[in-house]
Amino acid sequence: MPKILVVDDSEIIRVQLKNDLLAEGYEVLEAYNGLNGLNIAAQHGDIHLIISDVNMPEMDGPTMCKNLHSNEATKHIPIVMLTTQSNSELKASCKEHGVIAWITKPYKLKGLLIGVEKILAR
Repeated sequence: MPKILVVDDSEIIRVQLKNDLLAEGYEVLEAYNGLNGLNIAAQHGDIHLIISDVNMPEMDGPTMCKNLHSNEATKHIPIVMLTTQSNSELKASCKEHGVIAWITKPYKLKGLLIGVEKILAR
């Protein structure tokens, strides 16, 4: 089953996402900020998708994406940003660093799951 890394500083969001994805049969890893997400991605060479928040302490989502995208071992991992942010300049910048979708919080479960399925079917 595909492995998904959820990166968010909100434990409530991480737990909700994890439970929703586990219920669909996905394996889920959690990270509490971008730096923690980078470390987990480096330790697990079999991550199929990353779902990340934008604003987090220590390292934000866009910086994590930039680091992941510049690393040969992780640049292939598709990234979905799950955030309250909707700034078009930020979206464009993130797209340059591997972000392939942008989902606004609070997310609708059905839409999220359809998106995850489409990304993983690529």
